[in-house]
Amino acid sequence: MAASVLFCLRCCRDGGTGHIPLKEMPAVQLDTQHMGIWGIGVATQKVNLNQIPLGRDMHSLVMRNDGALYHNNEEKNRLPANSLPQEGDVVGITYDHVELNVYLNGKNMHCPASGIRGTVYPVVYVDDSAILDCQFSEFYHTPPPGFEKILFEQQIF
Repeated sequence: MAASVLFCLRCCRDGGTGHIPLKEMPAVQLDTQHMGIWGIGVATQKVNLNQIPLGRDMHSLVMRNDGALYHNNEEKNRLPANSLPQEGDVVGITYDHVELNVYLNGKNMHCPASGIRGTVYPVVYVDDSAILDCQFSEFYHTPPPGFEKILFEQQIF
């Protein structure tokens, strides 16, 4: 049985990965409060968090603030040019252990990306005065069917 935990994080200036591996099909949303350099996605424990932007190696799959989705230093997909996140927009992601999908203000952007392997963790990073409000539960927009808040796995003996 899994216990659910409510979690909200404000990332300012420098951000990092979560500490809980993704076991379920989670959804994450962030509210872009102040634009700068930022990214959101998933990463393994081996990711180098000191090398911004993420997505440069095989250990992270992220959408960057310019709308490009990167993994292993390869652009896997990109948001449409007229749909780049602006200050105040809500960016959502879902990850089903194969594809990372992006949502802008609740609308599916139809630009999936894949390629990362192994146990992954949610990752959010910020730089250059960016401010993001991250929601891992109690979302602004309803996640698509089959996705929900991140659940923490717990063993009961």
